[in-house]
Amino acid sequence: MVRANGAVSLRELARVVQTSEVTVRRDVRALEAEGLLDRRHGGAVLPGGFTRESGFPQKSHLATAEKTAIADVAAGLVEEGEAVVVGAGTTTQELARRLARVPGLTVVTNSLLVAQALAHANRVEVVMTGGTLRGSNYALVGSGAEQSLQGLRVSRAFLSGSGLTAERGLSTSNMLSASVDRALVQAAAEVVVLADHTKLGTDTMFQTVPTDVMTRLVTDEPPTHDDRAAAELQALADQGVQITVAGAVAPAGPLEGGMAGRRPRRDAPLPVQRRGAPGLRSAPAAALLEPPPGDRRVADLRRR
Repeated sequence: MVRANGAVSLRELARVVQTSEVTVRRDVRALEAEGLLDRRHGGAVLPGGFTRESGFPQKSHLATAEKTAIADVAAGLVEEGEAVVVGAGTTTQELARRLARVPGLTVVTNSLLVAQALAHANRVEVVMTGGTLRGSNYALVGSGAEQSLQGLRVSRAFLSGSGLTAERGLSTSNMLSASVDRALVQAAAEVVVLADHTKLGTDTMFQTVPTDVMTRLVTDEPPTHDDRAAAELQALADQGVQITVAGAVAPAGPLEGGMAGRRPRRDAPLPVQRRGAPGLRSAPAAALLEPPPGDRRVADLRRR
């Protein structure tokens, strides 16, 4: 499966071979010892280290259900008449399909896949950057893309990447993609990172969004045994990033603060006030308690 897709999640492996993730993890560890693959947080990839990046066909088959849930939540953050930027990636492509239903929206993107998803949307204006086409992920990169973003200002940026850690933030394996993503960040008042649990704890070569610039992370529910992912989420929350978990189960009644609930696994303190960053809007503590509008399945990490 890794040779065919470039990457695979432990959850998907366990489902395909009908066994536990504990068993799959042990077998993946043995395959890594033989040099047949590299373990990554929540999954495995072909050997290649920090600089290896799977192409679009491989990424599109990885954690598909999780990306769909994340995109559903992220779309709920966008209001009618907003102007946003959407970066390249399979998760942002899923988001774009949902943004097609938001009237009066303006979307700036360097992704051909995002633009294609919005091409026939009614009352959605799509603005594409210039640049050179990078075929592996259907994105426009280079100086042309970066220059077209100069002087732009929008309410939010939605970005994905190859890895996410509390220490370095969001990162990617390609220098040209990273440079354009940084330009997209500079154009936005708020930065929303979309990353499924397989990217948590993974560090790749080029930093795109430092942790202190991230406004919100939308992710999926990590497996119950995945203490590393839970620790990474806690560290991000401690640094002031708002954590929203897609697909969490809501209780019968409302919880304190009006939050939808999630299955409790451990306690986590309320994140502190975000550190100030030029051009970014800091959210008050009370605002961190609010789930995305219209989604009762979503709960904040701080109820864990």
